[in-house]
Parts: sequence; C-alpha cells; structure tokens
Amino acid sequence: MSKQSILGRITQMAKANIHAMLDSAEDPQKMLDQMIRDYTSNISEAESAIAQTIGNLRLAEDDYREDREEANTWGQKALAASNKADEFRAKNDPAGAEKFDKLARVAIERQMAAESSAQDAEPSIASQNEVVDKLKDGLEKMKQKRNELVSRRDELVARSKAVQAQAQVQDAVQSIDILDPTSELSRFEDKIRREEARVRGQEELAGSTLDSQFEELEDLGHQSEVEARLAALKAGQPQQQIEN
Repeated sequence: MSKQSILGRITQMAKANIHAMLDSAEDPQKMLDQMIRDYTSNISEAESAIAQTIGNLRLAEDDYREDREEANTWGQKALAASNKADEFRAKNDPAGAEKFDKLARVAIERQMAAESSAQDAEPSIASQNEVVDKLKDGLEKMKQKRNELVSRRDELVARSKAVQAQAQVQDAVQSIDILDPTSELSRFEDKIRREEARVRGQEELAGSTLDSQFEELEDLGHQSEVEARLAALKAGQPQQQIEN
C-alpha cells in the first residue's frame, strides 16, 4: 500500500469535507468544531491504515529473519554431513561417505533456497520501510495540522465573539444617535424660547397699550383746559397769566 493510496485519499476526503462545510457554514464555531471532529476521524483512519501497513512489514521482516536463520541452520547441517562423510571416507567406507555427502547436498540446496528467499525479500522490505517512514512522517504532520486547527479554531472563535460584541456596541451607538435624547432637549429648549418670546411680545404689547392710555389722558386734560379757558373768556373772566 503506497503513501498516496493512504494519506492521499484521506487528505482528499478531508479537503472535500472542509470545502463542503465552508460552503454551507452558518455558525462558524459549530463549523470549526465539526471540521476538527472530521479531521480527527481522518487521522484515526490514517492511523489504522498505517498500522496495517506496518504490521505487514513486520510480518515480512519476520519471514526474512526466519529465512536467514533457516539458511544458517541448513548451512550448519551441510557442514556436519560433510564432516561425517569425510570421517567415513577416512575409514575407507565409500558407501557411508556418499550417504552423508548426499545429505550435505540436500542441506546445501535448502540453505540456498532460504538464502534466495531472504535476498528476494530484502528490496521489498527496504521499500516498505521507506513507505512506513513517510507514512509516519505524514501522520505526524496531520496531527500537527490538527493542533494548528484547534489553535486557529480557538483564535477565530474568540475573534468572532469579539466582532459580535463590537457589532452590538455599534448598533447601540447607532440607536443612541437615532434617538438622541439631547435632540429632544433642544426641541424642548426651542419651545421654551418661543414661549419666552411670546411672553415678551405680550409684555411689549401691554406696555404699548398703557402708554397709549396715558397719552389719551394727557390729551383729554389738555382739551379740558382749552375748553375751560374758552368758557372763561366767554364769561368775561380774565385769562390766567403764566408767572415768570
């Protein structure tokens, strides 16, 4: 199983889920929380797949070690059979020597088969070890990304709450501007000023009327004096002289 077939597929699924959530996001905090849960689930899926890959690698390594041990065991058996054949040959027993030489040949063949199996497994094991290392590195980066996502979630949620609070304050300020109580006081002050002006007008008007009445009285007194003097002239009374 390749790195792309595990992490690549899971990463694509994660991106698709994130894009879908971003397109339909209504509540930022709920969306981010769901994103973290999905990403955590993706990491869990990746861990399971990587664990399976590592398990297969360890089985291959176990088989490799068994082949190496088996090759070593058959090598020791081949040596023992060859030594035994030499002993029979030294005793001038060709039949016995040939018997153990045959056993040595069989042991050597099995040794070679085990060695061949081990050699064939070496490239695959080396390649799988590289894949596992990359998978582990990729998984670690996914976990780091999740930690970054959690940190960014906390930051964005805090910023979202802050901007909501600012918006509420701004709405309150705008409401105050629209219903400014000082404007009502100004209107009330204007009403009082108009009333004060009206009262001053009435006072001024009343003063003008009173002056007119006094002027009428003065005119009446003057006319009365004229009539009195006229009557005195007609009666033959001497006119009053103004004293110097």
